[in-house]
Amino acid sequence: MLRLDNFNSFYGGSHILHDVSLEAQKGEILTVLGRNGVGKTTLLRSIMGLTDSTTGLIELEGRDISGEATHKRARAGIAYVPQGREIIPDFSVRENILMGGFASAGFEATIPAVVGKLFPYLTENLERPGGLLSGGQQQQLAIARALAQQPKIMLMDEPTEGIQPNIVALIEETIQELNASLGLTIVLIEQNVEFARRASHRYAMMEKGRVVAEGSIEDLSESLVHRHMAI
Repeated sequence: MLRLDNFNSFYGGSHILHDVSLEAQKGEILTVLGRNGVGKTTLLRSIMGLTDSTTGLIELEGRDISGEATHKRARAGIAYVPQGREIIPDFSVRENILMGGFASAGFEATIPAVVGKLFPYLTENLERPGGLLSGGQQQQLAIARALAQQPKIMLMDEPTEGIQPNIVALIEETIQELNASLGLTIVLIEQNVEFARRASHRYAMMEKGRVVAEGSIEDLSESLVHRHMAI
């Protein structure tokens, strides 16, 4: 589904990602792990074309998208749920969700039926300003906005960070449901190793802008976690 080969990314003169080669297979959850500041967020932003410059290859379903603008990558089927959610506080729940539809290949400004199934609170409060929602509800809204894009693959940057504990389990269940029921490919940045083990098919461990280990989630050992994630 998504492949990076010898991929480098830069912010100005700062070289952040170094020769990253990585694959996310169709229908799997790939979790990217590592300490803060090792380049995980830059990886997702680079896939979306949101850094200053890149070199190397990005392929989506075998098609080279390395030179494509961000909106073309979105319309090709890549959705992004950023860290911090980035919903528009003065827009209603409905308007925030419909924004995702404008990034879809068919420009369909509709609320997918799956949103009501996963997040009934949102569909019951469509006219409520997004800024009045709790952090967990805003995270649901960010996921709903991404689903309105009708994506093939979803990039999710620490979706449970800063969320109240009673909503964390719901977000985790939603991620698993999107993958299991819709077959959605997900690239997930997550610090919760136990959730990564429960939900993921494969993992990639990052250190100093490089992928230093990857494989089946069953091969994610405690020694590897300690070496690359312990503070």
